[in-house]
Amino acid sequence: MPPPTASDLWLTSRRFGLVIDAGSSGSRLQIYSWKDARSVRQTLDLEALDRLPQVEKGVPSGDDWLHKVEPGISSFAQNPMGIPEYLAPLLEHAKDTVPPSLHRETPIFLLATAGMRLLPKDQQNSIIEATCMFFRANSSFRLEAPSIIGPCGSSVRIISGEEEGIFGWISVNYLMDGFTGHDQHHRGTYGFLDMGGASTQIAFEPGPSERESMSHTTADTLIDVRLRLLSGEEIEHPVFVTTWLGYGTNQARERYIGSQVKNWLSSGHGSTNSIPDPCLPKQLNIPLSPQAIPGTDAKAGESHELIGTGSFEQCLVQTAPLLNNDRPCPDVSCLFNGVPAPRIDFSLSKFIGVSEYWYSSEHVFGLGGAYDVVQYERAAIEFCSREWSDIVQEHKETHFDEFGKPIPPGTWGKEVGLNRLQLQCFKAAWVVNVLHQGIGLPRIVDSGGNQTTGEAGSADEKAKAKGLGPNLVGPATFQSVDTIGDTAVSWTLGKMVLEASKEVPP
Repeated sequence: MPPPTASDLWLTSRRFGLVIDAGSSGSRLQIYSWKDARSVRQTLDLEALDRLPQVEKGVPSGDDWLHKVEPGISSFAQNPMGIPEYLAPLLEHAKDTVPPSLHRETPIFLLATAGMRLLPKDQQNSIIEATCMFFRANSSFRLEAPSIIGPCGSSVRIISGEEEGIFGWISVNYLMDGFTGHDQHHRGTYGFLDMGGASTQIAFEPGPSERESMSHTTADTLIDVRLRLLSGEEIEHPVFVTTWLGYGTNQARERYIGSQVKNWLSSGHGSTNSIPDPCLPKQLNIPLSPQAIPGTDAKAGESHELIGTGSFEQCLVQTAPLLNNDRPCPDVSCLFNGVPAPRIDFSLSKFIGVSEYWYSSEHVFGLGGAYDVVQYERAAIEFCSREWSDIVQEHKETHFDEFGKPIPPGTWGKEVGLNRLQLQCFKAAWVVNVLHQGIGLPRIVDSGGNQTTGEAGSADEKAKAKGLGPNLVGPATFQSVDTIGDTAVSWTLGKMVLEASKEVPP
């Protein structure tokens, strides 16, 4: 699709920004756009300027604002010379989509995440340098000057899990209209939860009373998020963010398997290599090689297998110790694994979860959105107790219409494969334990107390306006989402909101 022409009204006073999410499995270009703040100021009244720039897709319509290549950029650790050919389709798509006259003023970012964090420093540097050189030589998009951060400054770099959390927090609150001027300190923002395969993050703004009770040590960890509204007013939000590496669903599962094998061997059951696993549907057999269970007493060449017993209740019990809640808390209050954090007042604080929080709720159970633990656990108990052969048969019999939706009596959509069904019980238990045992989300919300508070009521009304819903027993303390309105919740959106805000003049 050719870029808009100068005569296109949509293009008038429009700015663009490019961000490449360089993840572990692929790199995804996302093209965003927004109206220049100076132009917007001339057309809107003062009250309408009491908000952030409106960041949207970088095309008038369609999906050309997205483009993806595979595999992950970290796969070029041994071959950085292959970076130009790998990134060329993304850069060419950006050059074809953004009007040529705007290339020099359009910032481009390649921000790498989990896959790159795992590489040795020298391999990280080689990939970053090759990427920077390719962008400089083959486009006129705006890149930062060399600095101690890297050869392209902060334009090409590896971001931390904490940065992902902050960008995600900005994205959620931007989409929920959580940022305004004047009364900013009297309005609650949403907390943000994200869970991937390797790690999980939390980001939230402590309330005034929570900040007063914090120790100086924890208070020093708050990050001041500064954003400039279209009016030129700068708003500031102190945000707590932390990430737990090894506590995403896949790595938690690996730790769980290791503990199961170790406990089985130490309990004197070594005469059989079949280990009962309550976190698998009944009679599902998963073979384990010794390489899959490091740190145990499994003998070289000895294999084991997990046999599903299908008990969600037991799965909750046996996965809870993986949170390491018995670690000492070095401060006034802590989250799981002994991480110091401000106290969370769940009668006021509302949280939105993405990624695995959404997948585990919606894809199999159909319970995405407002979270009700009773309903969620009921669905998990029913699913986990099923015979695996019946689940496989039902999966085979699911048919789809031309839009990929399951046709009755089909149960699951195309995004649900057998691997998801195998691990759904474990992942559902892990989500429940992280929410309740890990961060302290109450299992029952007091519907009689929460709705009378101004902030909670405001949050509930705001959620309804965005198509989100209340719990069955009061305001939605936690909701899992994939999109808000028609916009996907993504840390890349939060990054671009931050950049658009920086361009607003005082």
